[in-house]
Amino acid sequence: MSKAFTREENEGPDIPDLPRLDSVLAPGAKNYITAAGAQKLRDEVQRSVEIMRPALASSSGDPDAKRQLARLDQRIRQLEESLHSAEIVSPPAGPAEAVHFGTTVTVRESDGGEATYRIVGVDEIDTDLSWVSWMSPIAKALLNGRRGERIRFKFPSGEETLEILDIRYE
Repeated sequence: MSKAFTREENEGPDIPDLPRLDSVLAPGAKNYITAAGAQKLRDEVQRSVEIMRPALASSSGDPDAKRQLARLDQRIRQLEESLHSAEIVSPPAGPAEAVHFGTTVTVRESDGGEATYRIVGVDEIDTDLSWVSWMSPIAKALLNGRRGERIRFKFPSGEETLEILDIRYE
């Protein structure tokens, strides 16, 4: 029997191809990002290339390490593509008069509670910190709003009126 039809016991299972990660941006949409967000992506690329990848590559006999290396290489490509297409948006000089990209907005909800959102790029979204994409419905509703302005927004739980209490750059 030809060796092509056999598998050595120490080769382990085949490593499946990883699906391509599609961008969350619509074709032609700008990939806005804050300066801090771009630096965070650069730091992740550097850490991945200089520390994580060499450690995984040195374990080339381990099938699990091969899978992790493939995932890491895919993540590195994704980060590099994001950085290549990124348009860094710096905050304007002076006080934040209106809601724009990069601002942190505090609103009063209909029930009297307060919520804070930071409007960032798609590569910076962090739901735990209430960082929302500039393309999200809540960000679109708040953009260009000013302190004291009331904005109607339809949450999944129902429509509410949000009053903009504070706008600031971080």
